[in-house]
Amino acid sequence: MPSALETMVKILKLEREQGGKNSAVVGGLGAYAAGWQSDAREQARRAQHHILIDELVDALAEYESIPDLDERIARLSYLLDRITNRAPAPQAYRDKLPEWEAKLEAQGGSRSRRGGAPAPPRPQSERRSARAGRGNSRKNFQTYDSANWDEDFTGGPNRQRLDIPEMPALNRPPRTTRPARALDEQLSEYQELAEPTTAVKGIGKKFSELLQQLDLHTVRDLLFSFPRDYRDYTALKCIRDLEQDETATVIATVQRFSVVGGKDLILVVGDGTGKLSVRFFQGRFLTARLRAGMLIMLYGKARYFRDMVQMVNPEWEELDLENLSKIGIVPIYRLTKGLRARHLRRTMKALVEHWAERIPDPIPTSVLERNDLADLGWAIRQTHFPAGWDHLGHARRRLRFDKLLMLQLALLGNRREWQEAPGPQLACDDAGLKTFMEAAFPFELTQAQQRVFADICRDVAQPIPMNRLLQGDVGSGKTAVIILALAIALGNGKQATLMAPTGILAEQHYRSVSAAFEEQDEPYKPVIALLTSALSTSERESVYRGIADGSIDIVIGTHALIQQGVGFQDLALAVIDEQQRFGVDQRAALRGKGQNPHLLVTTATPFPRTLALTVYADLDLSTIDEKPPGRQSILTKIIDPVAQERLNGFVIAQLEQGRQAFFVHPLVEASETIETASAIEAYDRLRQVFFRFRVCLLHGRMSPAEKDELMSAFARKEYDVMVTTAIAEVGVDMPEASVIVIDGANRFGLAQLHQFRGRVGRGAHQSYCFLIPDSTESIDIDRIRAYQNEELDADALSASERRLAAMEESDDGFVLAERDLALRGAGELLGRRQSGLNLWQILGSLSPDFIEMAQREARTLYEEDPDLSLPEHQLLARYIAQVYADSGDIS
Repeated sequence: MPSALETMVKILKLEREQGGKNSAVVGGLGAYAAGWQSDAREQARRAQHHILIDELVDALAEYESIPDLDERIARLSYLLDRITNRAPAPQAYRDKLPEWEAKLEAQGGSRSRRGGAPAPPRPQSERRSARAGRGNSRKNFQTYDSANWDEDFTGGPNRQRLDIPEMPALNRPPRTTRPARALDEQLSEYQELAEPTTAVKGIGKKFSELLQQLDLHTVRDLLFSFPRDYRDYTALKCIRDLEQDETATVIATVQRFSVVGGKDLILVVGDGTGKLSVRFFQGRFLTARLRAGMLIMLYGKARYFRDMVQMVNPEWEELDLENLSKIGIVPIYRLTKGLRARHLRRTMKALVEHWAERIPDPIPTSVLERNDLADLGWAIRQTHFPAGWDHLGHARRRLRFDKLLMLQLALLGNRREWQEAPGPQLACDDAGLKTFMEAAFPFELTQAQQRVFADICRDVAQPIPMNRLLQGDVGSGKTAVIILALAIALGNGKQATLMAPTGILAEQHYRSVSAAFEEQDEPYKPVIALLTSALSTSERESVYRGIADGSIDIVIGTHALIQQGVGFQDLALAVIDEQQRFGVDQRAALRGKGQNPHLLVTTATPFPRTLALTVYADLDLSTIDEKPPGRQSILTKIIDPVAQERLNGFVIAQLEQGRQAFFVHPLVEASETIETASAIEAYDRLRQVFFRFRVCLLHGRMSPAEKDELMSAFARKEYDVMVTTAIAEVGVDMPEASVIVIDGANRFGLAQLHQFRGRVGRGAHQSYCFLIPDSTESIDIDRIRAYQNEELDADALSASERRLAAMEESDDGFVLAERDLALRGAGELLGRRQSGLNLWQILGSLSPDFIEMAQREARTLYEEDPDLSLPEHQLLARYIAQVYADSGDIS
């Protein structure tokens, strides 16, 4: 037989479902509560329970006199919250506690359930365990278990209105015994993942077309398209607890909605603790999806507007009570117009359940055991639908390990393949090179440059082709080392080539290299040619002939160097500048122009060492970590947007001294969704500000020829001010550029900001970098200053604030690379470089220890079985071959 309180819960729910019309019981709730009170008191065993009864009876006595149905619904929800979730009683009722305790003491103390001795109170931890154990079997959120009648309703935690089980903890991922299956059977199942998404049950042509808009074409794409975020329904916020500017998740019931101004939707929702106003701009179409009484989830920033909490354009979706009662963490997937979150989530649930038990696991069990890694199927299931945050952490760790391990093995395989054939052995004539350096450079090499050059000399003297990555900060002197490497090939009577990502950078290298060799004597007196798409057909064919017959010694160019028709007579050295803009395929194509020549690739984007050794596992690493003496530091300053006019005055003073300036912006054009500076808007404004000077606009939507011509014109000082976008990151020398202003600086990563800063400071003049954060984002410059004065900890700053502070504090690219890794993780730091693999989509935040662990396992496997031909490695070998065959370029 239900207890009195259970009966009251059912009646209150029924009354709420009927819209607060006071019709759930004959005679109304007030009359029913008056008669219910005696039965409830008879069952009550503690003073706190009598307090709850008093509050319920008093609240329902005046229920009929409440004219507003919304207020009645709110009153019902509050009372249910008091019963089921033990929310604290109002102070007036808590004041009655001593009085009720005295009454019960006079009656002989608490009575037992069935007339025996009083039941001892259970420890709080035991009660929490009991609640957690009951959670998964509940069919509704607001339920009442009669066992709770013996618990202290005011002594427990103030839990949210939805009683969802607590998240389980998991110290180590579980391991299951793998079924014995033949390799061909496993590969056949893996091949099924290459089928189109229409092969998935429930996905038709229209659904498939929506998925294609998200670049999801195959079953594998869909299965490995992991949630972009998660909502933790075990940590909800009540509306009454929301704070100004807090981003939070709430679950509430739609009370009413209307369209204002013919376009905007205004929604009022409540959760029993308060009301929330929601405004959707241009949201009138949402009325077709809403109805009064609908339970929805809202995720957004809360603000107070006219004494009411408000969210503007939050993420939202209708909640499925049955599903929500079984899970506490809900995945949030990428969507496109016409694709509903609930529909996609249900499809993913069925897909994951189907494949989690079937997908072949290519990693040997011994590797998983050695590193406490999860099984692949379990990791996929827990990444999509985690049972707890610990589960998600273990799952992500496994998936990240797979990507790192396979990348390492593939790159080590590439290295082995490239070095199987011998390369040309080049002798370094120390005396001749010393004479060359004295004539070519009006300075002495730094210790770091000399160390790197020694690495190159040692490599090229071997019959094994050199595969070396040279990384150095902006202005560290990489070009001098490149010129010396070219001189080695020339001194041995061989050809050399230098490939750059853009025509303007190729032209800059052509001028630098030509100047270095101009006054040289034999054998360091080469014929140098430039090969870019800007050449006419006859000029290009002339260069082709010179390369083929050996009359051209050094050729410098762009991607044109790897086009069909280019063939060297005796290529011994290939240099690729700005390696991050090329991939393995481009490197292989350039090497294919000769008989396995030595390869030197450079980058001005410093990586932390562990990360560089991961991404470029097929290359040996050399680092120039020292800048030439006499190079001035670039003064960097964060500027408040309100100080823009004063900054413009400073720039004008620099321009009047013959200097040049860059203005960098995150967007080409203004966006309706992103409130930040755009280059086109800034160009129109700055032309008026700097009306006495020549202003140009450069952005990525221009053709390569237009961009190269504009950069060349700026280098020739035909313009004083360049307004541009992230394309300014390309490393071209502008000796007269002394000021760079980065508007919306918080929109860029730390490494990218440092690359922008490197556009200035290349001449003899003091240079400046100004960082202007978005006025729309919460960047508190005073907070940054307090941190720099050691008045605040770094944890008090947002990630954007820490990036800006780091830019002011250091101009060392390697220091900033380490900070960038700590702030954003390897996935964000490197960007998405493996288009077919989605490699960096799931890398997230990687610690150096984790990277080293994956490297160690890859090298161990490679040394034991370089061909991965052992039975336990065959699936892994086929898996890597299939993945990289599907993805194309792996870098």
